[in-house]
Amino acid sequence: MPIFFEKKQLVTPGEMLAEGDYLPGENTYVEQNKIYASRIGLVDTDNKKVNVVALRAFYVPKLGDIIIGTVLEVGFNGWTVDIKAPYTALLRASDVLSRPFKPQNDELSSVLNAGDLIVAKIASYDRAHDPQLTVGEPGLGKITRGQILHVTPTKIPRIIGRKGSMISMIKQETNCQIILGLNGMVLVTGKTVEEEELAITAIKKIEDESHTSGLTDRITQLLKESKVKVEENKIE
Repeated sequence: MPIFFEKKQLVTPGEMLAEGDYLPGENTYVEQNKIYASRIGLVDTDNKKVNVVALRAFYVPKLGDIIIGTVLEVGFNGWTVDIKAPYTALLRASDVLSRPFKPQNDELSSVLNAGDLIVAKIASYDRAHDPQLTVGEPGLGKITRGQILHVTPTKIPRIIGRKGSMISMIKQETNCQIILGLNGMVLVTGKTVEEEELAITAIKKIEDESHTSGLTDRITQLLKESKVKVEENKIE
């Protein structure tokens, strides 16, 4: 039974991908025993399942996800947070303050104000309610330094790499701390701006070339060559 695409080929909605003995996977649908793409993306097969990896996608929250969000509004008993999803999230004051919350006494804008960035975890979410956030664990809370960049959420697994290999290499070669929000927001914190910019360059390259082969070798070469240039500039 035929397929009508090459591996990692770019396809558009409505394009026929396969027919016969194949199964519809992510971002595909079936009509009259034929499989079509439902989103623009890169097509591939996993055994007999046909999948389309969307090039651009909204973040869909899942319980336990680490995300980076922007405070939109200070409310009566907490904050509304933009998490780059189709809906906003809520962070309750009782989750942030280390003491009982008293609305008549506590000025929440002195803790977190509109425009502040936070690292948080999805504490609860269902279709009937907006996601609830928590910052009550180590490593979570208000962001005070570093640079933020935005990537397509579906590219985050590629940036992480197999068993964390890709992101570990970038951290090691750039001496940066990197937090990958599963909603596509990334925090890069280094000792110097040059280190941060190098890490950002590598991450952007992975996003742009995630569908190509040999990417790990190219990222390794990029980092090593850039480090040599930085050392040479220091000597000069």
